[in-house]
Amino acid sequence: MSSRPARTPSPLLPPARAPGTPADADARDLPPDADAPGAPSDAEAPTHTLILPPQCAGLRFDAALARALPQYSRSRLRAWIDAGRATLDGRCAEPTQKVHGGERVSVEAAVDPSAAPHAPAPIALSIVFEDDALIVVDKPAGLVVHPGSGNWEGTMLNALLHHAPQLAGVPRAGIVHRLDKDTSGLLVVAKTLTAQTALVRQLAARNVTREYLALAAGNIARGGTVDAPIGRHPRRRTTMAVIATGKPARTHFEVIERFGVATLLRCRLETGRTHQIRVHLASLGHPLVGDPAYGRRGPVAFARQALHAARLGLKHPVTGAPCVWESPLPPDFAQLLDSLRARASP
Repeated sequence: MSSRPARTPSPLLPPARAPGTPADADARDLPPDADAPGAPSDAEAPTHTLILPPQCAGLRFDAALARALPQYSRSRLRAWIDAGRATLDGRCAEPTQKVHGGERVSVEAAVDPSAAPHAPAPIALSIVFEDDALIVVDKPAGLVVHPGSGNWEGTMLNALLHHAPQLAGVPRAGIVHRLDKDTSGLLVVAKTLTAQTALVRQLAARNVTREYLALAAGNIARGGTVDAPIGRHPRRRTTMAVIATGKPARTHFEVIERFGVATLLRCRLETGRTHQIRVHLASLGHPLVGDPAYGRRGPVAFARQALHAARLGLKHPVTGAPCVWESPLPPDFAQLLDSLRARASP
């Protein structure tokens, strides 16, 4: 396969294969950072002081707080306990500590940064296609798609609001699927509520086609399918894993080029689980080259996970016409392949 940039076809060309593969929910951000620029101040949040009622006897501290302060989710209360914002009789406590009832509790609530309005920002976007209903963006590696969890500004959503201010009236500024910060490639954005509803329905019905180019560590002899459920890792809560209690997930992959130390794959998905390609390839013992979460140090060095959303196909939400877009490999990925070819040459 040549590393030279591929020509982007007309947006209304028929897809090479019938749509039927949903998008990979491929992005999640880091844990919240309440001090991030643009986040609301904790001075706006209340402090709650209360006495746990006798009915809480025997409950875990986090469960007792959830009963006493039902206006907050249990996960948010637990995060405040972990951060030392909730005390039991004046002392910090573990979320799992049992209570007896009658203890004095103080909770310093923190403002949820996600409640702040998102501001437009003059961030350059590589727009592959745009009309009155859609924007197709070729996202570079390093750009976060949606504000959240330590990335409250400087995201693709902020850039979209600057590019098309009317997106302020569409939930999530029209974003219907994501890519990880360090994954490059194609994303579709809806410019109207009608278009967004149509795209969400296509995603749910698995009628959106997305194909990825992935460089996996090691030598993979042949293509195949990984059919393994994915859920939150039981110990490393910021990552995912193949676990029996996870949600069904299926990834198809085919070999494009072998380099001995690594294999270039084309991946298609039947489900859209978080980090699906990364988790499934790692479960085979062939994690993505450069993957900081699921990979390991090996003979091929790369500054990010080697994953690129190369092809996107869907039906236009207004006209119903089949559309397909392609994105050439970004320079860093293309240069990596060239170096592997040079290394493999006699």
